[in-house]
Parts: sequence; C-alpha cells; structure tokens
Amino acid sequence: MNSSNVLEIFKEITRIPRESGHEELMGAYLRSFAGKNNLECRVDKVGNVCIVKEASAGKEDVPTLVLQGHQDMVCEKSKGVEHDFLKDPVNYVVEDGWMVAKDTTLGADDGIGVAAMLALLESDLPMGRIECVFTVSEETGMDGAFGMEAGFFTGKTLINLDSEDEGQMFIGCAGGLDTIARFKYSSEDLAPGNAPVRLEIGGATGGHSGDDIDKGRANTVQLMARFLCSELPHGVQLIIFKGGNKPNAIARECEAIIAVPDRKATIGRFEKFAAEVSAEYVRTEPGMTFSAAPYRCTEKPVRSDVAERLILSLFACPHGVETMSRDIPGLVETSTNLASVNMRRQGTIEVVTSQRSAITSARRMMASKVEACFRLAGAEVEHVSEYPGWKPNVDSHILKLCVDSYRKLFGRDPEVKAIHAGLECGLFGEKFGELDMISFGPTLRGVHAPGERLELSSLDKFTDHLVDVVTSFK
Repeated sequence: MNSSNVLEIFKEITRIPRESGHEELMGAYLRSFAGKNNLECRVDKVGNVCIVKEASAGKEDVPTLVLQGHQDMVCEKSKGVEHDFLKDPVNYVVEDGWMVAKDTTLGADDGIGVAAMLALLESDLPMGRIECVFTVSEETGMDGAFGMEAGFFTGKTLINLDSEDEGQMFIGCAGGLDTIARFKYSSEDLAPGNAPVRLEIGGATGGHSGDDIDKGRANTVQLMARFLCSELPHGVQLIIFKGGNKPNAIARECEAIIAVPDRKATIGRFEKFAAEVSAEYVRTEPGMTFSAAPYRCTEKPVRSDVAERLILSLFACPHGVETMSRDIPGLVETSTNLASVNMRRQGTIEVVTSQRSAITSARRMMASKVEACFRLAGAEVEHVSEYPGWKPNVDSHILKLCVDSYRKLFGRDPEVKAIHAGLECGLFGEKFGELDMISFGPTLRGVHAPGERLELSSLDKFTDHLVDVVTSFK
C-alpha cells in the first residue's frame, strides 16, 4: 500500500455523490468493495458501514484496531457555477503539487480518510484485525455517530482519519451545537417613491467555522447587516435577505434586495462602504467583491418593524472567537459562527448559527448569548444538534505509538494538539466508554469552501505513517 493506491481510490470517490443525508450511493460503493474483497461488512439502521479485515498470519493476538472516517462531504460551490452535487462528479485538477477543486468543494474532507481505509483493507500488509467504520452525515450534526448502537465496532483503540494538517497528532476537539432563530413576518406595501436595488457581497474566502474562525476572514452576512443598519435612517425597506449556507462554514456570499427613495444615493453609499471594507480586509479577502444596481421585482417588502429587528440583531450577533485556551497556546477555546440567513416560505426568516467549545458550560454560555441577542429582537430560538468535546489524554498508548513512529520515519517529533473543530471521537468516547483515540491526516486547505485542496506530498507522508502505525500496533 502506498499513496498512489490511496489517491486512485479517492479519485473514484470524487465521482460518487455523497452530500450529507444522501450517502446511499457511497454506502453501496462500500458494500460492493467489501464483497469484491471477501470482507465482512455490516450496515446499521442509520447507514453507518463497518468493514472488517481479519488478522494476518502471526498477528492473531494483536488487539483489534478501529479506523474511522465519514462518508459525506460538505457541498459548496461558487456563485454561478452549474453543479448538481446529487448527481455530478467533482471536477478537480492537479497542479503545483496540489489536487484542487476550483469551483466546488473537493470532498477530501473526509474522502481521503475513507480512501486510506479502503487501501488498507485491500492490502496484504501484516497487521492485526482492523475494523473500518464509515459514518454518515458527520458534517450536518454527526447523525451517524449519534445513531450508532453499542457493539457496532468492538475495538478499544481508534484512529480517526479526519484531520487536515500532516505532522500534527490531535488528541482533543471542541464540542458544538447550532442555535437557530426564526422571525415571523408579514409584508407591507412599497412606500411611495421607493424603488428596488440589489446589493451583493461575494468572493469571500469563507472556510471551516472551527479551523478558520480565528483567521480574520469576512462574514458576508454580518457585513451586509452592517451596511443595512447604516441605511435604516434613509427609509430603506427590506425585500429579500439571504446569505451563507452550511452551519459549519463561514458565510462567503450574501444578497439583499431593498427598496429605497433614492437609488443613486444608496448605490453611492454602498460603493463607499465597499471601499472601506475592502481596505479593512485587504490581507485576508483580496478576492471579495461588491455590487449594487437597480433591480426589478414584484415581491413586497418585509414589514418594517420586523426588518429593522432582523437587521439590528444580525449586526449585533456575536461572531468569531470568544475566548482562547489558557492551557494550549494558540488554540481557540470558544467561538460562534453566524452561518446563514434564509427567507423561508410561510412568512419565516431563519438565521442559523453554530457554537463550539471543548468546555460544555462555555459552549452553552455562547449559545445562550446568541439566543439572548435574537430573543431581544423578537425571534423564536431553539438549540439543536449538540455534540460533546473530546478531552485530551496525554498518557495515551496510541499517541505514544504514533509519535514514536513519526519520529522514526521522518526524524522529528510531530505536533501534539487539540483542534477547535468537531470530531466524532468526542461522541464515541461519551457513547462507548473508555476508548484510546487519536486523529491525524494529510494536509488539506480551504475545506468547506470552493477551492478545497489536498497537498500530495503530505499524502505520501500520511500514508507511510499510517501503514507503519497499523503494522506495528500491538
């Protein structure tokens, strides 16, 4: 087994639609793979798959080792790109040492971890019994891990292959939950003399709401709310407000259609605003774009009092880092992401946010702070999809094995870290008792956003390291 085997399997996976909640074809692919390789395969009621490879000769006494990743991917695309994630393969290029999907997400999170497990399963490496667990809907709430029942896997040592920085070993992660606010509204007539204008902010970097929340990237939903707040004294009426997408992605695009008494003046103020914001984000958002133009539409505006409360609360809503860890330098401890706004049918505007922290009380405090903001604005608020964090164990046996292996292979120690993102390890630990766990992977960049890429040289090292760990485990 080598990185070429892993990459070829991953290329197959890029052709399989596997949006969260729609992993049927991926599950069928895994079952077919098991059948072709005469391997035991079991599927649970929520769609998780476990493929088992028995121990090689002479390795029968080695404890069972569990390897784990998730079947689904975050499906994001650039504005204007025609791509149906329910049927179209991911288009990618290989350039400058990277495998890149320029207009969509690549799905290396966690397709490359899945590919590595499949390469192990079809190899003839000398190793003990392995159980490869492929969960569903990790990206939208860890539904597969939540729905998994005791006994689905039996090993007590687990390697999660869903990390994104080669040379880093992760032994802890944040827990999370989503907070959703809903505004009920009715419409009102267009004010005499008001005419529609369409505003758009796009081209922002976005990224993972855990890994990238501390990188100073723009949130286009909050930027649009910021501008609209300044327009409230000018008689603005809100017709449409929509932006962002997934709870675990920083909003990259946002659109608002407003009705105003003086189109030219409003567009002029937006252009000035665009210049100011571009200067603020010159380092982190070189590709961010702004546009404003007259617009024709037949929709009526949102009733003014609701529109004002929505705009003010979106601008006031916490977004970004709340606290940094006092124990691990450079690690975000608690954060929140203002993820998306959508105008639903039947007179409802839905705002989705997500909170993260390894500390349960801090995570819930952050969610309560977001709730307070929106309740003050008259919205109904609920908290959903909470999952636990994963407490580090510096005395872990698998950690020592992985560090020793890395040092032996590459002549230096890896970094041992916790991550401000959700991994299923925390939930497995809570559900199934004492597990010895670690997470590592090759280097990925831009996950959860178009332009996601995989560094191929890091895949070489990741594969060599994984093979050495699995074959030397005892």
